[in-house]
Amino acid sequence: MMNHTQSVEPLYKSFELGNLKLSNRIVMAPMTRQFSPDGVPGANVAAYYRRRAENGVGLIVTEGTVINHPDASNQADVPHFYGEAALNGWANVVTEVHEAGGKIIPQLWHMGTRGQVGDYSEAEIAEIVQAFAQAAAEAKRIGFDGIELHGAHGYLIDQFFWEKTNQRTDRYGGNMLARTRFAVEVIEACRQAVGPEFPIVLRLSQWKGSDYTAKLVEMPAQLEQFLAQLVDAGVDIFHCSTRRFWEPEFEGSELNLAGWTKKLTGKPTITVGSVGLDSEFMSVFTEGKGANHVGIDGLIQKLEREEFDLVAIGRALLVDPDWVAKIRDGRTDELIPFTTEALKTLN
Repeated sequence: MMNHTQSVEPLYKSFELGNLKLSNRIVMAPMTRQFSPDGVPGANVAAYYRRRAENGVGLIVTEGTVINHPDASNQADVPHFYGEAALNGWANVVTEVHEAGGKIIPQLWHMGTRGQVGDYSEAEIAEIVQAFAQAAAEAKRIGFDGIELHGAHGYLIDQFFWEKTNQRTDRYGGNMLARTRFAVEVIEACRQAVGPEFPIVLRLSQWKGSDYTAKLVEMPAQLEQFLAQLVDAGVDIFHCSTRRFWEPEFEGSELNLAGWTKKLTGKPTITVGSVGLDSEFMSVFTEGKGANHVGIDGLIQKLEREEFDLVAIGRALLVDPDWVAKIRDGRTDELIPFTTEALKTLN
């Protein structure tokens, strides 16, 4: 069995993509916290992200931040990414994270239409596209290290992707390529707003918040066709959300969604899905025996095989800001287990 230092070493190798230089492969996954009254992130939000940077998170992806469109959110305490007060709050977050040696990108978010995707006229679609582009421009202006577009989990971009929620018969629907058109226009507008060197990450998923078994595509050939449009539009990194990172995406291959996406596009990918939560994950350290395929060994092996490039940690990092440092230093007996109580405070 590998010793502890060898086991986790691949997680702590640096990563570079253009101007984005990360000290390790660990990403803080975006997690909605709702601690920004009237959409304005305060000093407590800045301190929350700074603590993760201080403890060695390679890249922080913020909680979903709302673009400037009336349907974008119905939650008062989800942070905005427009308006002077909210943007000043985010500028302070960036300053705190950078002072701690971290990197940070905002997740730009439209939670989805209150009715049907088909309710939006082409003029309103154009307005939403520009709202994303304006948010991207603001992210660059106030010093973020890139942006992530939320195209997963049944939110607006994903509502356009999915046949069951996109019944349009115009150029935004009717077949898979047409259903990608809205995302392509958003990505292209953001790329135009930020220039060629500013990283654009796109978060994708098969599953939806309302349907964990949902599939955008059923086979690799469909996924390749789907992703090609997004690559051409300007995506630099794909953030591939699965509920469990160890589950293969298609029959006949051990590759997960991040693995297939990297294989088909050649672009860097982030894997995410219950990393660090299962009891087996830490058994290689705490019980002195090898973890099964679900655990740290399975994750490290996939990373070493370059099936994906980065690993996003969600709830384990939400409850324990020191998670990255504790794993690195072998202090696994100090890890704080996740409970729903952690959601009630901004630790």
